Amino acid sequence: MGRSSLDIAAELELFQAQLVELDAPGQLQWGLQQFGSSFALTTSFGIQSAVLLHLATQIEPNIPIYWVDTGYLPEETYVYSEDLKNLLQLNIQVVQPSMSPARMEALLGKLWESEEPGALAKYHRLRKVEPLDQALDTASVACWASGVRARQTDHRSTMAPLELIRGRWSLRPLLRYTSKDVYYYMQEHKLPPHPLFEQGYSTVGDWHSSAPDSGQGRGSRFAGKQQECGLHLQESMLEGAGI
Repeated sequence: MGRSSLDIAAELELFQAQLVELDAPGQLQWGLQQFGSSFALTTSFGIQSAVLLHLATQIEPNIPIYWVDTGYLPEETYVYSEDLKNLLQLNIQVVQPSMSPARMEALLGKLWESEEPGALAKYHRLRKVEPLDQALDTASVACWASGVRARQTDHRSTMAPLELIRGRWSLRPLLRYTSKDVYYYMQEHKLPPHPLFEQGYSTVGDWHSSAPDSGQGRGSRFAGKQQECGLHLQESMLEGAGI
């Protein structure tokens, strides 16, 4: 028998009370203690990904880290992923969509270029949301931590440190970190920046959706048409956005 909405609400209230006074390392430690082998990280190997990866591996070196490889990442991201993997000895679980880029384009076209309603949302669902959810289901992951920050998008500014997302707990240890916090952490721990950072990128996802942005951040993604890829949205919000 599944849990009722009242049970879930009570559990969330309890968890939030436990998390409220914890800093980022403390929240990661909480996740490991609360969920054990059912706790994992996700990463995009983006501009600021090194911070969460370093924090987590200082606490649990072998923590599973799920990386969605859409098949459209910039060459620099693939190189950066190898650099961080070797530097931090990361336990990376690569997640890839069942439909290859070539097959998707042959059957559905270049969805990110389409002006048809829902085309971009379909792209996000096929290449990111469904592959990650399936991988986490297979591994019985009950809680996943990500490096989202409140100042990245309007939606993220409304986030809490812990929420239930598509039936799974989502923990955000870096939610209150500023860009300065990220910069100083990387400097202090001598973490290498993403190669595209020096080329003016403050955020990077797929090659066709990212560009030097003059400080616009995720507002520059997909030519400004959409900031969220769906990974951090509730099912009802996915449906509302057509994802």
